[in-house]
Amino acid sequence: MNPPQLEFLFTLTAEVGEIVTMGAAPLGERRVVQITGGRFEGPQMRGEVMAGADWQIVRDDGAIDLDARYAIREERGGIVQVVSQGMRHGPPEVLARLARGETVPASEYFFRTIMRFETGASELAFLNKTIAVATAERKARQVVLQTWRLL
Repeated sequence: MNPPQLEFLFTLTAEVGEIVTMGAAPLGERRVVQITGGRFEGPQMRGEVMAGADWQIVRDDGAIDLDARYAIREERGGIVQVVSQGMRHGPPEVLARLARGETVPASEYFFRTIMRFETGASELAFLNKTIAVATAERKARQVVLQTWRLL
Protein backbone atom coordinates (compact mmCIF):
# COMPACT_ATOMS: atom_id res chain seq x y z
CA MET A 1 0.00 0.00 0.00
CA ASN A 2 1.13 3.52 -0.74
CA PRO A 3 0.69 6.17 1.96
CA PRO A 4 -1.22 9.29 0.93
CA GLN A 5 0.76 12.16 -0.53
CA LEU A 6 0.29 15.79 0.46
CA GLU A 7 0.21 18.98 -1.62
CA PHE A 8 0.40 22.37 0.11
CA LEU A 9 -2.96 24.13 -0.27
CA PHE A 10 -2.73 27.35 1.77
CA THR A 11 -1.93 29.08 5.03
CA LEU A 12 -5.07 30.43 6.67
CA THR A 13 -5.07 32.92 9.52
CA ALA A 14 -8.48 33.25 11.19
CA GLU A 15 -9.23 36.12 13.53
CA VAL A 16 -11.24 34.87 16.51
CA GLY A 17 -13.32 36.38 19.30
CA GLU A 18 -13.66 35.53 22.96
CA ILE A 19 -14.41 32.00 24.09
CA VAL A 20 -18.04 31.80 25.19
CA THR A 21 -18.82 28.87 27.47
CA MET A 22 -22.27 27.30 27.55
CA GLY A 23 -21.40 25.27 30.63
CA ALA A 24 -21.05 21.61 31.42
CA ALA A 25 -23.01 19.22 29.24
CA PRO A 26 -23.10 15.40 29.15
CA LEU A 27 -20.05 15.16 26.83
CA GLY A 28 -18.06 18.00 28.43
CA GLU A 29 -17.97 21.80 28.57
CA ARG A 30 -19.59 23.29 25.48
CA ARG A 31 -18.01 26.45 24.06
CA VAL A 32 -18.25 28.59 20.95
CA VAL A 33 -15.66 30.93 19.47
CA GLN A 34 -16.68 33.39 16.76
CA ILE A 35 -14.53 33.53 13.62
CA THR A 36 -14.55 37.20 12.64
CA GLY A 37 -12.30 37.39 9.59
CA GLY A 38 -8.78 36.74 8.37
CA ARG A 39 -6.78 35.88 5.27
CA PHE A 40 -5.58 32.81 3.40
CA GLU A 41 -2.95 32.36 0.70
CA GLY A 42 -1.53 29.47 -1.27
CA PRO A 43 -0.15 28.63 -4.73
CA GLN A 44 -3.60 28.25 -6.34
CA MET A 45 -5.77 30.63 -4.34
CA ARG A 46 -5.84 33.52 -1.88
CA GLY A 47 -8.44 35.72 -0.28
CA GLU A 48 -10.32 36.53 2.90
CA VAL A 49 -11.88 34.52 5.70
CA MET A 50 -15.54 35.35 6.25
CA ALA A 51 -17.52 35.02 9.48
CA GLY A 52 -18.27 31.71 11.14
CA ALA A 53 -17.86 29.87 14.43
CA ASP A 54 -15.92 27.09 16.08
CA TRP A 55 -18.10 24.88 18.27
CA GLN A 56 -16.01 23.13 20.90
CA ILE A 57 -16.31 20.44 23.54
CA VAL A 58 -13.74 20.40 26.34
CA ARG A 59 -13.62 16.74 27.30
CA ASP A 60 -12.97 15.34 30.78
CA ASP A 61 -9.51 14.20 29.64
CA GLY A 62 -8.61 17.82 28.74
CA ALA A 63 -8.72 17.38 24.96
CA ILE A 64 -10.81 19.87 22.99
CA ASP A 65 -12.94 18.60 20.10
CA LEU A 66 -13.30 21.31 17.44
CA ASP A 67 -15.99 21.80 14.79
CA ALA A 68 -15.40 25.04 12.86
CA ARG A 69 -17.70 26.14 10.04
CA TYR A 70 -17.07 29.30 8.05
CA ALA A 71 -16.68 30.61 4.53
CA ILE A 72 -13.75 31.96 2.57
CA ARG A 73 -13.93 34.38 -0.37
CA GLU A 74 -11.26 33.81 -3.01
CA GLU A 75 -9.85 36.94 -4.68
CA ARG A 76 -11.58 36.03 -7.99
CA GLY A 77 -14.93 36.17 -6.16
CA GLY A 78 -15.69 32.50 -5.48
CA ILE A 79 -17.08 31.68 -2.05
CA VAL A 80 -16.20 28.38 -0.38
CA GLN A 81 -17.81 26.75 2.63
CA VAL A 82 -15.20 25.26 4.98
CA VAL A 83 -15.90 22.55 7.55
CA SER A 84 -12.86 21.99 9.75
CA GLN A 85 -13.05 19.33 12.47
CA GLY A 86 -10.20 18.42 14.73
CA MET A 87 -8.65 18.23 18.15
CA ARG A 88 -6.33 20.17 20.41
CA HIS A 89 -4.65 18.66 23.46
CA GLY A 90 -1.49 18.94 25.48
CA PRO A 91 -0.15 19.09 29.00
CA PRO A 92 -2.55 20.89 31.38
CA GLU A 93 -0.05 23.69 32.08
CA VAL A 94 0.37 24.35 28.34
CA LEU A 95 -3.40 24.45 27.76
CA ALA A 96 -3.73 26.84 30.71
CA ARG A 97 -1.17 29.17 29.10
CA LEU A 98 -3.12 29.07 25.82
CA ALA A 99 -6.34 29.80 27.71
CA ARG A 100 -4.72 32.92 29.20
CA GLY A 101 -3.83 34.13 25.69
CA GLU A 102 -0.10 33.52 26.06
CA THR A 103 2.05 32.73 23.03
CA VAL A 104 2.93 29.05 23.18
CA PRO A 105 5.05 27.32 20.51
CA ALA A 106 2.92 24.91 18.48
CA SER A 107 5.48 22.18 19.19
CA GLU A 108 4.29 22.10 22.82
CA TYR A 109 0.75 20.87 22.03
CA PHE A 110 -1.20 18.86 19.44
CA PHE A 111 -3.60 20.81 17.18
CA ARG A 112 -4.78 19.15 13.96
CA THR A 113 -7.87 19.40 11.76
CA ILE A 114 -9.44 17.66 8.80
CA MET A 115 -11.05 20.03 6.29
CA ARG A 116 -13.77 19.62 3.66
CA PHE A 117 -14.96 22.25 1.18
CA GLU A 118 -17.97 23.09 -0.96
CA THR A 119 -18.28 25.74 -3.64
CA GLY A 120 -20.20 26.63 -6.77
CA ALA A 121 -17.25 28.60 -8.20
CA SER A 122 -16.02 26.77 -11.33
CA GLU A 123 -12.42 27.93 -10.85
CA LEU A 124 -12.40 26.35 -7.38
CA ALA A 125 -14.39 23.21 -8.23
CA PHE A 126 -11.36 21.01 -7.38
CA LEU A 127 -12.12 21.82 -3.71
CA ASN A 128 -15.42 19.93 -3.91
CA LYS A 129 -13.37 16.72 -4.23
CA THR A 130 -10.68 17.67 -1.72
CA ILE A 131 -9.98 16.44 1.78
CA ALA A 132 -7.30 18.46 3.52
CA VAL A 133 -5.38 18.14 6.75
CA ALA A 134 -3.96 21.02 8.72
CA THR A 135 -1.54 21.64 11.51
CA ALA A 136 -2.64 24.57 13.61
CA GLU A 137 -1.36 27.09 16.09
CA ARG A 138 -3.54 28.99 18.58
CA LYS A 139 -2.56 32.58 19.23
CA ALA A 140 -4.30 35.12 21.49
CA ARG A 141 -6.76 36.31 18.81
CA GLN A 142 -5.87 34.08 15.87
CA VAL A 143 -5.69 30.52 14.69
CA VAL A 144 -3.11 29.80 11.99
CA LEU A 145 -3.65 26.71 9.83
CA GLN A 146 -0.99 25.23 7.53
CA THR A 147 -3.20 23.24 5.16
CA TRP A 148 -2.32 20.35 2.85
CA ARG A 149 -4.50 18.58 0.30
CA LEU A 150 -4.54 14.78 0.51
CA LEU A 151 -3.71 13.28 -2.89
